[in-house]
Amino acid sequence: MEMFDDGPGPGNSPEFTVSELSGAVKRVIEGEFGLVRVRGEVGRVSRPASGHMYFDLKDDRAVIAAISWKGQVAKMQVRPEEGMEVIAKGRMTTFPGQSRYQLIVEDVQPAGAGALMAMLEARRKALAAEGLFDAGRKREIPYLPSVIGVVTSPSGAVIRDILHRLRDRFARHVLIWPVAVQGQACAPEVAAAIRGFNAIQPGGPVPRPDLIIVARGGGSLEDLWGFNEESVVRAAAESDIPLISAVGHETDTTLIDHAADRRAPTPTAAAEMAVPVRLELLAALDGQGARLSRGVAQAMVQRGQRLRDLGRALPRPETLTQPGAQRFDLWSGRLAGALVLSVNAKRAALDRAAAPMRPRLLLDMVARRRDRLAERDRTLGLAVTRRQERAGERLKTLSDRLAPALNRAFTEAGRDIARGREKLAALDARLSAMPVQRLADLTKRLESLDRTRQSLGYTETLQRGYAVVRDGAGVITTAAEARGAEALEIQFHDGRVRIGAGCCGPEGGPSPAATTQAPAPVAPLKTASKPVRVPRPPKKPGEQGSLF
Repeated sequence: MEMFDDGPGPGNSPEFTVSELSGAVKRVIEGEFGLVRVRGEVGRVSRPASGHMYFDLKDDRAVIAAISWKGQVAKMQVRPEEGMEVIAKGRMTTFPGQSRYQLIVEDVQPAGAGALMAMLEARRKALAAEGLFDAGRKREIPYLPSVIGVVTSPSGAVIRDILHRLRDRFARHVLIWPVAVQGQACAPEVAAAIRGFNAIQPGGPVPRPDLIIVARGGGSLEDLWGFNEESVVRAAAESDIPLISAVGHETDTTLIDHAADRRAPTPTAAAEMAVPVRLELLAALDGQGARLSRGVAQAMVQRGQRLRDLGRALPRPETLTQPGAQRFDLWSGRLAGALVLSVNAKRAALDRAAAPMRPRLLLDMVARRRDRLAERDRTLGLAVTRRQERAGERLKTLSDRLAPALNRAFTEAGRDIARGREKLAALDARLSAMPVQRLADLTKRLESLDRTRQSLGYTETLQRGYAVVRDGAGVITTAAEARGAEALEIQFHDGRVRIGAGCCGPEGGPSPAATTQAPAPVAPLKTASKPVRVPRPPKKPGEQGSLF
């Protein structure tokens, strides 16, 4: 053993942090498995609110966690569902946060036609269980729609076939909603087109269709997969407008065919279902018109024959009118005598009623009525006179009460006018004295402000030992400007001193060539500035300096 034994050393094995080791593993896996295709059965599927998709790929011995980001999910033509056997294309990576590896899936394809058919059958059963394919909810196609909405590609041969067949049979107004009939955009565009036609309001600028035709030509199962999507099936089932499905050829069947109100084997057959043949309608109309004419003529003949048969069973007109004529003659003969008897009876009744009505009685009744009228006239005159007397007395009473009140009102009004005149005179006197007093107050205030101006002016500051230094350009505020000036002018409280060129030494001391000038009037400064303190000679030892 050596004298200094340090114990067993670390050897040549490097030390890694957890993050370094996880990163190294991540780089190895991503470098080894750049792009892979994995076949397996879809296990657990999770779709959180973020839009990403998490699922498992498994077989009988292993499970791989898979994830597809939101943008990749939107591009998938076939969405993975639990139990499907698929071929997933993507790249391997690791998730260091949970120490696991996972597959980032970019696209998913069913593992053969059998898987697609199984998924289609499962979806068909689920939608049928909801009642979307019930025959009771399907509606009749209108016999002759005014406006037909067609959901298809505007560039394909399908729309040309439909328009040609409509033109041959019975030309109608057609609205075309262009959509993609295969690929990723097929399902959302077809569903949006069906809902868009249903959203058109009647009577608007765009006519509302009476019938919708969803059409597409033939193709493979993958090409027609967009019409098997749940969104398209639900849009067709919720449509308030009758819908004809014409997707593919006669042998092609999609889920929209079960949800539509009518399925057409081809787009051309859909146009034939939508409208009848115009010539056939005209021929049928002519036939119905001929049948109607024959029916009317036959009915007239039958009614005439029936009338003649009934007429033979009736008696002759003479037999019906002769008894009435005889009764008329009988009563007309008795009428003259009956009228005479009636007049005599009425006259006798009138005589009996007029017997008590003698002229004397009428005159007495008129006299009594006249006396009664005169008595009422006298009574009315007396009542009017008494009422006028009472009204006059009441008016006199009110006049006697009103006179003192008017006198009092006039007296109070005179006193109010006198008081108003006195108040007006006082206000006039105050108004006359106001300008003089105001002028005196303003004069005192102006004098006070002038005294304040004099006390706060810079000339008062000069009396406390300060000075203002100027050159030809204006006031100097720094030592550097003073050194660079050719001539200086120093203003004290009792006058100004001019200093010639080169008067200032290196330390800025005064020059012996300074000249004193008699006091001159102080001109106001152009700009406000702090006064510059003039340097004083150094004080002797023990000498107390001044505060100013």
